[in-house]
Amino acid sequence: MGQSRMDVATIEFPEKTVSDVEAEKTDALITVGQTASLLHVHINTVRKWSNLGILPSFRIGPRSDRRFRKKDVIAFLLK
Repeated sequence: MGQSRMDVATIEFPEKTVSDVEAEKTDALITVGQTASLLHVHINTVRKWSNLGILPSFRIGPRSDRRFRKKDVIAFLLK
């Protein structure tokens, strides 16, 4: 019991604005299936666009699964 507990009142959390929250939402990584749903296309079409560099993606994990930034998908929709 010799350890002191941090007083909760001393912890400060930065305030988030609406634009900060929106930025976090659009920076989120989404799956091939989620991307296909947003674009109303088949998952193989999303994979093909990724392979061709039309839609930027990232590879993650030991299986090299693709992930897409939501903001990249939204930008693609607005083209």
